[in-house]
Amino acid sequence: MPKPTFTLPSPETGTEYWIQVRKPKAPGPWMAVIVLDGDDMFAPAVKARDAAASRMPLLIVGVGYGGSFSKPVNKRARDYTPVRAHDEPSSGGAAKFRAFLKNTLWPELMRRYPIRDELRGIAGYSLGALLVLDALFQPEPFFTHHLAGSPSIWWGHGKILDQVGAAHARQPELPGKLFLSVGKKDTESMIRDLARLETQLGELAFPNLEVTVRRFPGKNHFNCLPIAFATGLAELFGRPTKIAKARKR
Repeated sequence: MPKPTFTLPSPETGTEYWIQVRKPKAPGPWMAVIVLDGDDMFAPAVKARDAAASRMPLLIVGVGYGGSFSKPVNKRARDYTPVRAHDEPSSGGAAKFRAFLKNTLWPELMRRYPIRDELRGIAGYSLGALLVLDALFQPEPFFTHHLAGSPSIWWGHGKILDQVGAAHARQPELPGKLFLSVGKKDTESMIRDLARLETQLGELAFPNLEVTVRRFPGKNHFNCLPIAFATGLAELFGRPTKIAKARKR
């Protein structure tokens, strides 16, 4: 397990997080993206960023626990889930984790690095992607750029879909960028759930939410991560955005 760039205790969750950071070669200020499951996904995210470094002066920030998915120290089932599941007693802690990202981690990143505060990225895969969707469809979403690879929409019997509907009723002018993806050889339920979300977003019509959906041929849930991150980061950060203007209205 690589050593963290720094550790950061969270008053919101009571956990000390391992933070890994990789700076771009270009001078700042930089756009920044927080990558969930940093213990496992920081390295693929850096590789994806480096593949398009000339177009993407992007600070990669991995948030982890000092232990991979199966390790007891890893709290992803608690932190990335918006609602509690009966077979996961510690789950349902997404609100506290989102508060950590907003109130503790982001100010610390602003203190340490020259980053652009008006463009805030978050990226996750599978259960981490569920947290990305949860972060977007809030009354006042903190992040502007959202990468959700193979999201676990099934959690809580698809409660995130209800959250999307509530967000539209509350704020149909929601600004942001959202990249969604899944492998064409993923499970039937993952593919079907992403299609349900895509249909819902199309029917509700968030006019200021830029949504991109990609389905990758030949990829399953386990080998889709590299292309999902490479394509998603390039789509979200590799071209000009209107997000900053929308947020200032």
